[in-house]
Formats: sequence, C-alpha cells, structure tokens
Amino acid sequence: MTALIYLIPAALLLGLLGLAAFLWSLNSGQYDDLDSAPHRILFDDENEESEDSAGKN
Repeated sequence: MTALIYLIPAALLLGLLGLAAFLWSLNSGQYDDLDSAPHRILFDDENEESEDSAGKN
C-alpha cells in the first residue's frame, strides 16, 4: 500500500511530461506538413546526384 504513495505521483508526473512534450510538438510545427514527407522518398534529388558525380572526378 505504501508503494502507491510513490507510484501514483510518478505516473501523474510522467503523464504530464508526455502531455507537455505533445503540446510542445504541436506548437513547434511538427505536424504541419504530413503529406510531403512520404512523397519525398519517391523522387530523386538532382542536386545530390550532381554533387556526388562532381566529387568522384
């Protein structure tokens, strides 16, 4: 029973930390653009190819 005295506040603190991290991510714009990241992997960047070929010569 005395373990609950420590476990309940610890659980509440961890929950509040998780909520604070989620709210921070919302305010910092982490979820603003959810559509372009999955599509970005499908397209090759031409700038990276030219830089790679320039470094090989």
